[in-house]
Amino acid sequence: MNKMFNISNLVESELKEPKFLHPVKLNYNQNGADKSWEVVKSHDSVAILIYHTEKRAFILVKQFRPPVYLNDNRYNYTAELCAGLIDKEKSIEVIAKEEIEEECGYRVDTDKIEKVTSFFTNVGVSGGRQHLFYVEVDDSMKIGDGGGVNDEEIILEYLPLEKAKEFVFNENIAKTPGLMFAFYWFFERNS
Repeated sequence: MNKMFNISNLVESELKEPKFLHPVKLNYNQNGADKSWEVVKSHDSVAILIYHTEKRAFILVKQFRPPVYLNDNRYNYTAELCAGLIDKEKSIEVIAKEEIEEECGYRVDTDKIEKVTSFFTNVGVSGGRQHLFYVEVDDSMKIGDGGGVNDEEIILEYLPLEKAKEFVFNENIAKTPGLMFAFYWFFERNS
């Protein structure tokens, strides 16, 4: 996981017409005390742990994530599960299938995509629900290079199974809690 993205001219500005995030202030009363909280309303999402059976490796995606870079510019990319927003009127399994094709270049049947669980992410800011799935792929299912659609810049990384536990605790790689949890689930399931 050593390929870096070239980032320059980073400029912070006020968000005028948000497309995916909607910042709001919530005022409420909790146990007799008036309170307020700044919240970002966002879409729920799907994330898929993909295991390549022939390569004995997990397929991860690397992306430049501006919020991570803004908070700590040592991290030029994040290592993540294949994932996407639930922003269309389709089942979460179909959205997961589409994300696997777009980001990773593998075609899978929805009945092969196993639901693991769902959980809330970024609970102090947005509290969106993420639905975690698992699927196995092999070379016969490869239909393209992946890398995303439109202006997405996604780099695929094959992480060997035997390096996954070490990867989870490597603080030199920015990664999501969902990815770490997915690995935990995988190893518990297969222990």
